[in-house]
Amino acid sequence: MAIEEIAETTTTAATATTATTGTTAITDTIGTLDAADVTAATAATDATATAGSTAAAVTYPIAPGYQVNVRSGPGTTYKVVKVLPYNSRVPIRCQRHGQKVSGPYGTSDIWDSIAPGQYVSDTYVRTGSDGFVAAPCG
Repeated sequence: MAIEEIAETTTTAATATTATTGTTAITDTIGTLDAADVTAATAATDATATAGSTAAAVTYPIAPGYQVNVRSGPGTTYKVVKVLPYNSRVPIRCQRHGQKVSGPYGTSDIWDSIAPGQYVSDTYVRTGSDGFVAAPCG
């Protein structure tokens, strides 16, 4: 393609068309979107949302025979925000280092964030690992 043709194509496509699906905006900066583009973009957005939901669905069991304190931060000096009942399962959003404690699964300073502002000691959660099983909390 000659330089003049590229310049003409770029000028013609300067006005981009935007399709919005849910809260995700998809912009075609090369030209205008046709129905196939919108369908493909919607499918990609739906697949991403489903993948995120599936990852969040992974839960880990609390040690049998324990009711576990959920704290506002990664240590026993933080306020108890709730107590998990026996036989609970929890999602792990992220993990961070905090106060070292001992529990049924050993001694560790790893704390699991199960929801915003809610932490449990990893020593009460059966993750199958002595290290992180989730991303570090930000």
